[in-house]
Amino acid sequence: MKTMYFARIYITLKPTVNDPQGRTVMGSLQNLGFQSVNDVRVGKYLEIRFEDSNKSSAETHVEEMCNKLLANLVIEKYRYEVEEE
Repeated sequence: MKTMYFARIYITLKPTVNDPQGRTVMGSLQNLGFQSVNDVRVGKYLEIRFEDSNKSSAETHVEEMCNKLLANLVIEKYRYEVEEE
């Protein structure tokens, strides 16, 4: 019997990769009076619900999803949380 799992995936640019979108957001925040903002990095957040046989298998499948499609491993890094629903 399969169990329903919920994965939260956070994808961000690697620290060495330039983030023009983050710079634009930072500039806009500073123009709005938030002068204390020193840096902004823009990323992606995904929520995925799926069925799997156990938590270990679910984590393995999330890892595969990230490596094969969701993250560009050349310029991005990711982390995730998987919990049983």
